[in-house]
Amino acid sequence: MSDTHERPDDPDGRGHRIPDTGELAQQIEELERKSATASRLFDVRRLIGGLFVAYGLILAITGAFDSDAEIAKAEDVRINLWTGLGMLALGLFFLVWQLLRPVRPPSGEELAEAIDGDGGQDRPDAR
Repeated sequence: MSDTHERPDDPDGRGHRIPDTGELAQQIEELERKSATASRLFDVRRLIGGLFVAYGLILAITGAFDSDAEIAKAEDVRINLWTGLGMLALGLFFLVWQLLRPVRPPSGEELAEAIDGDGGQDRPDAR
């Protein structure tokens, strides 16, 4: 018999160690931090705002250098310039909104509450 089966910190004998409580709490905090970072990184407002700013800049620059023939096609309106500025403003609005009201991932308690709901009273099998 291998002595790895007799070690208390390796109960299954595969070399997996059971972390102590402090180490486990540290790992949980690290995962929560990574989750918060990922949720902020992939916030829809950031994606929409970034795309609108990029396309708005392209259109505004294009509209600033439109030829007279292109302006005449749009009935003497610099449509690319105005559309670009509008898209730029909307994109900046989304980015500022995302900065002022960042996404906060739910805590463990909030997740448990959401799963339990109001104690299961609204479920048909709770009676």
